[in-house]
Amino acid sequence: MSTSARMLSLLSLLQTHRYWPGDELAARLDVSGRTLRRDIERLRDLGYSVDATRGVAGGYQLRAGGQLPPLLLEDDEAVAIAAGLRTSAAGSVGGLEETSVQALAKVVALMPPRLRRRMDALASQTDSPEPWSRGPTVDAAILTTLAQACRDDESITFDYVSRDADSTHRRVEPHRLVSLGRRWYLVAWDRDRQDWRSFRVDRVSEPGLTGQRFRARDLPTEDALTFVRAGFRAIPQRYAVRVRVDAPADRVSTTVGRWGDVTPVADDACLLEMKVDSLEWPVMLLASLDAPFAIDAPDELRSACAAAAARLGAAGAARTLR
Repeated sequence: MSTSARMLSLLSLLQTHRYWPGDELAARLDVSGRTLRRDIERLRDLGYSVDATRGVAGGYQLRAGGQLPPLLLEDDEAVAIAAGLRTSAAGSVGGLEETSVQALAKVVALMPPRLRRRMDALASQTDSPEPWSRGPTVDAAILTTLAQACRDDESITFDYVSRDADSTHRRVEPHRLVSLGRRWYLVAWDRDRQDWRSFRVDRVSEPGLTGQRFRARDLPTEDALTFVRAGFRAIPQRYAVRVRVDAPADRVSTTVGRWGDVTPVADDACLLEMKVDSLEWPVMLLASLDAPFAIDAPDELRSACAAAAARLGAAGAARTLR
């Protein structure tokens, strides 16, 4: 391996930011310890901050510096970053759309043709969410502050507006951020209420790091995602929807996703159950299934479907715009 190729391989290994024992790193590069030390010095001359630990168990680790040095990315890593930037450009984190577009343009411009083809294939075979399925915009600064607190086990304070529009001041021990259903949630231990809570990040304001570290507690569920979903089921909803759909359960489940429970009642029929605050989503969902259905409950859903059918029928009968 030439010196240049070896330096690139060394940089690729160090950019995982794990601690590498010197013997293991030298073995991966198939060089002596002396050659490895020279290569580390060359990286330092290029502006990469590499920490070294001496002794029998000594090794090396790349340290985050004051400026961002050039990154070396594998093919899959480059595609993953470009895909993430594309999502952010049309995503729900406020303030990142324009920056993501600029960064995406730089990444794609540097991609070799084979990776551009992979990106084009990904874009052409991916359906973007429709405007009605997008969640509220989240402030990027708030999101990164919460993420930092989760990473560092640092308690945090913020103002929070509940679903009942009550404003409160919270002191929490943040555990994990969860992205679910186009919304962001913070799972944390509430110090004042002495219990676990999940907070919608778009309702958080004025977050402040306290500088106080805490010992992480054990969640009452398997993971943070399970905790957030359990909270959804515990929230009282206005309507309990029960509909028999004359279509296979797997087909209905694909359309419904996590928003409802689908139970087979026959090979070509199933029972759809949902708990919702508004009937707009069930009406739209039932219309998109392209299958006969019978409403068991609630009566308000029958009225909502009839009203939607009347509007659609009138639009279909009209020949011109007024």
